[in-house]
Amino acid sequence: MEENYKLAKWLSGEMSQEELKAFQSEPDFAIYEKIKNHSAQLEVPTLEEQAMLSKIVNTPKKEVKTVSLTKSWLFKVAAILVIGLGLFYTYTTFQTSTELAGDGTQKAFLLPDNSEVVLNSGSEIEYKKMNWDNNRTLELHGEAYFKVAKGKKFEVNTPLGKVTVLGTQFNVKQRGGRFEVTCYEGRVKVNYSNTEQIITKGMGVAFENGKPLETPQILAQSPEWLTNEMVFNKADLTSILGEFERHFNVTLEADKVIGNGQLFTGTIPGENIDVALQVLSTSYHLKPVKVNKNKIILTMINDQK
Repeated sequence: MEENYKLAKWLSGEMSQEELKAFQSEPDFAIYEKIKNHSAQLEVPTLEEQAMLSKIVNTPKKEVKTVSLTKSWLFKVAAILVIGLGLFYTYTTFQTSTELAGDGTQKAFLLPDNSEVVLNSGSEIEYKKMNWDNNRTLELHGEAYFKVAKGKKFEVNTPLGKVTVLGTQFNVKQRGGRFEVTCYEGRVKVNYSNTEQIITKGMGVAFENGKPLETPQILAQSPEWLTNEMVFNKADLTSILGEFERHFNVTLEADKVIGNGQLFTGTIPGENIDVALQVLSTSYHLKPVKVNKNKIILTMINDQK
């Protein structure tokens, strides 16, 4: 009650300089100040003071009491502000923004600090846009390239590992049991399982089902998928087919295709699906058969009669 009274006095400008100074030093003052600025949009119904007084005076068999209409009105405003503050704080704290790149597409957007993000096909990012200054964390499913604004920091979490930004340009990929991070400028800190590693420009780290993989030196200035190329490093056929499906927005059915554990390292052009299928078919001795525009069946050449 005392807190409401102080809030009401502050709103009405009735505080002395000493009281105002003490009130401004309280930890919640910044919150009161913020919600006060938003209160201009609130409409408080006009009170008919004379009608209310007449009703009180003429009410039979009831003790007539003097009511401070000014304080009553102020307390109502204070209550509205407190409730509004709670709703505003809850919304900004828990509201999640989602960016999504569907199969066959890419999605570019800016974070609140003007850092650039590009999502690869079949990828999604969630973050708290309204509360970014207090919660600089991104949840990534899939693959994304980040170009961080100078002097800015945030974290990228995936189901397999975490990347801490230290002012840089980098790529994060999480598909199935594989986790890859590539640094193109600056440096990033990578946390995977119980390990922590800092990588710099031209370096990358990769893990497959909990095991570290050797990564080649990075000569490119940005991820190849930004220019419609699919790059694989010791990838099995299942992973390659999944990337094909996301990149071209098609369904691939591998009839009797196992791959025999053969791993593929190299680049497959992604601008034309026929050219890409030719490269894949040559590497794995497959024959692609188009059922329709969005469905392709792959069979092993040795099984053809």
